[in-house]
Amino acid sequence: MTDPSGPQDYQATRAYGRMLERAREALRGGEATALPRLQHWLTEAKDRAVTLGELTREEAERVGDYLRRDVVDAASYLSETGRALKDWLRFDLDLIEDRLLDLFSTMVDETRLELDRLAEAARAPAPLHTGEVTGFGTLRCLGCGLEIEFTEPAGIPPCPRCEGTRFVRVSA
Repeated sequence: MTDPSGPQDYQATRAYGRMLERAREALRGGEATALPRLQHWLTEAKDRAVTLGELTREEAERVGDYLRRDVVDAASYLSETGRALKDWLRFDLDLIEDRLLDLFSTMVDETRLELDRLAEAARAPAPLHTGEVTGFGTLRCLGCGLEIEFTEPAGIPPCPRCEGTRFVRVSA
């Protein structure tokens, strides 16, 4: 899916992928063992994006929130249902570049383990909105029910059918 929202959303979409990769680097370096894992990884990824001048602090916080939302949602689904990541995505994993899938899968697996350890109660998913960035998966428009697949991080456009701006993630 392309990012029709413009250059600023394209920057946020690219930053989402870079933060995902940096969070994974922190995992591989064993840096996340002392603090709650996901928050620690995301803080490091956001700080690095700001330090490198890729994003302002506000933009980094927003993109980090998008990434946290998607990882926690996927991990909660896997933890609660015992199903596979492909069921959460609702499309063939071969559509995703191996590198990005590996990054996302590692973050989801670690977050799922953390959620299991904390025995976090399931809650109703908050709607996603046009203008936010989402990762892989399928979103359903709350206005008309149209489902949109995202095979890579992208800005969430208005619904092509009804111009709706609120969506929920759809899982198998």
